[in-house]
Amino acid sequence: MLFYLLSFEKGISLGQQMDYYPRQNKGRKVKQFVFIICWGCCLIGCTLGPDFKPPCSPKTTSYTESQLSLKTIESKGQGGKAQNFIAGGDIPSEWWRLFHSPTLNNLIIKALKNNQNLQAAQAAWRQAEGGLRASTAFLFPMVSFESSAQRMGFNGAQFGPDNVLEVPSSTFNLYNTSVNVAYDLDFFGKNRRQIEASVAQLDYQRFIVEATFLTLTSNIVTSAITEASLQAQIQETNQLILLQESMLRVMEKKLQVGTISHLDILAQQTQLTKTQEFLPPLQKALAQTRHTLSVLIGELPSESKLPVFNLTELELPLDLPVSLPSCFVRQRPDVRAAEEFLHATSAQIGIAKANFFPQITLAASYGFSSNVLNGFFDPQNTVWNVMGSLLQPIFQGGALEAKYDIAIAAFEQAFAQYRQTVLQAFKNVADTLRALELDAKQLYLQTKAEDAAWKTFVLTQKQYQVGTVSYLSILDAERQLLEARMSRIQAQANRYADTAALFQALGGGWWNRNLVCEMMSKNDKRKLFEEDL
Repeated sequence: MLFYLLSFEKGISLGQQMDYYPRQNKGRKVKQFVFIICWGCCLIGCTLGPDFKPPCSPKTTSYTESQLSLKTIESKGQGGKAQNFIAGGDIPSEWWRLFHSPTLNNLIIKALKNNQNLQAAQAAWRQAEGGLRASTAFLFPMVSFESSAQRMGFNGAQFGPDNVLEVPSSTFNLYNTSVNVAYDLDFFGKNRRQIEASVAQLDYQRFIVEATFLTLTSNIVTSAITEASLQAQIQETNQLILLQESMLRVMEKKLQVGTISHLDILAQQTQLTKTQEFLPPLQKALAQTRHTLSVLIGELPSESKLPVFNLTELELPLDLPVSLPSCFVRQRPDVRAAEEFLHATSAQIGIAKANFFPQITLAASYGFSSNVLNGFFDPQNTVWNVMGSLLQPIFQGGALEAKYDIAIAAFEQAFAQYRQTVLQAFKNVADTLRALELDAKQLYLQTKAEDAAWKTFVLTQKQYQVGTVSYLSILDAERQLLEARMSRIQAQANRYADTAALFQALGGGWWNRNLVCEMMSKNDKRKLFEEDL
């Protein structure tokens, strides 16, 4: 068959090939022709089970229930610029660079080299690639070489008491060597469906790698933003503590001259203690966030030397590409993984169906057998055999029917999981789009509230110094200022975090990386190879 295929590549027809040998090899040509026909029957054999077709994308033109504005509201201060939604825009492969933070970029590069989850996903991908190579071996004959040497003792009593004298006992050596060939005629496509399932499994693992990559980079970005937010909240709290401590010292001097009562001192000390109570939870969250970053980059928390992130060094991406809903499902790695898992379960239906039909195997061996090594390869020591076997299941106690029903149920389960993954993916995008719109409004309002709280605090402090308001007014102004600053910082961080969440929800631009494009080209070749089969 290999010679026939090579001849076909050179443009030699089957008739020309049959005339290629001399006429005296007619018998040999007939045997070769029969062998070619057997291969041809295998190659043109039917393939049972459904032919997989990727599910269609949802027919929708919008992610959200109501129409989104193309531009968010703008507010003053860090992270307050308006963001533009660009419909049909393409996401860059290294989307985190849009935050323009060299520190963040270096940390992600380090994580991509050391993260254990990513390395585990890559190992699983290589494992699936080995499984594909193993499954394609069934397309070709299995050829093996066998050799043995043994010394045997022979007794005529083995043939019964009447043959003890006629067949004398003896001791001799026996040497055997042979080349064995076996081939499974895949008439009903069981092996081809197995290859199809292996290809789908390989694609599934590849998209799992992409999903792990996207999750890793997104977690690092959001963790860095969270740390920067906590650092800012701790800094603001410390400044307010210093302000309240300064106010306490002033009040203690006023107490000495008798202008205020001791109750005012106690009230200020209580307010200072309450403000200090904000610090431990913030410091705890900051420590946990940094520990998370250490694990993400593959290092122990005690040994990692993480940089300190600040919101001031992060730039808010202003132009946000939003993929079209019709193209969206082809860009989410988790959706593509669910699709390939569905593909694998579809191929399993064909495998289960093929088990109902005959399995035909051709086998042959050629070798030598002798009791002496001298002249071992002489023609009279030649041994050979040709065998064909057919296995047709007749009664299996319902096992084959049960396996077929299991394969169908597994496909239905995978299809439901695929649809749920698609629904969840659209929900993620809708959530982040609406969140970004509302985050901008929230930051606008919080910025105004902070400005008003600061002006109120300054005015109240001046009025208290001249004695026009009570100290309770200062306490209330301090509380409002602290709450306004904390809310403004959180709103600012939410814009950064939800921007990163949008890039993650839209797939992260993995299709724009050169390495992934090379992987896809190899995978496309595998699919073409599968289709040719």
